[in-house]
Amino acid sequence: MNLILFEPSEIGRALPLADPRAIHLLQVLRRREGDCFDAGLVDGPRGKGTLTAVGAAAIEISFTWDAEPAPPDPVTLIIGLPRPQTARDILRDATALGVAAMHFVATEKGDPSYACSTLWSSGEWRRLLIQGAGQAFDTRLPQVTWGRPLAEIVASLPPEDVLRIGLDNYEASASISRCLPASVQPTAPAAVLAFGPERGWSARDRDVLRKNGFILAHLGSRVLRTESAVTAALAIFKAATGRL
Repeated sequence: MNLILFEPSEIGRALPLADPRAIHLLQVLRRREGDCFDAGLVDGPRGKGTLTAVGAAAIEISFTWDAEPAPPDPVTLIIGLPRPQTARDILRDATALGVAAMHFVATEKGDPSYACSTLWSSGEWRRLLIQGAGQAFDTRLPQVTWGRPLAEIVASLPPEDVLRIGLDNYEASASISRCLPASVQPTAPAAVLAFGPERGWSARDRDVLRKNGFILAHLGSRVLRTESAVTAALAIFKAATGRL
């Protein structure tokens, strides 16, 4: 945990010793009463936390806050709903890299049962966002949705001029790196990157993307796992647009 995050409702309350953050502070960082650590308020400012008391069941912390961090890069991910473990990796790592939104969508070739995973129903998905943000020393969490149809999410995208790229191994005629220089400048306001499910896009899915202004691009000749493709595409995009 590079930045230990707290919900607004937790401020002023003791933190139980069984909480992973308390364990990290006491056993990993070896903080004691009077010691400080880097803290953040979810979707709020960063600052410093100070251990004011270490009790038998909980620790008490006081906070001082600095300025709020900059908003995340205006990048939206659309991802064909993957198996839960893959979604876990994407939720954590894409948050660490910095995106504004992630939509895990229902597609023709996707498995609809993935939307019923406890990952989504238990709130685990949000804890993974917090892990990713803390890793990146940030407090901002992306917007996340799951289980909605691809066409519905695409129709809900803002109408303004936004770069739209659909990653595809089969019908794309150019790599993402070749698409970017002619399509985007470092000051581009926003972008949407779409990734198919583990079985790939269907013909109907591709029609939805193309009819809504998406360029189909690939990541080269190698076939990557979904979580690797998301990380690679984000890194290429951010490097090309001056965001890395």
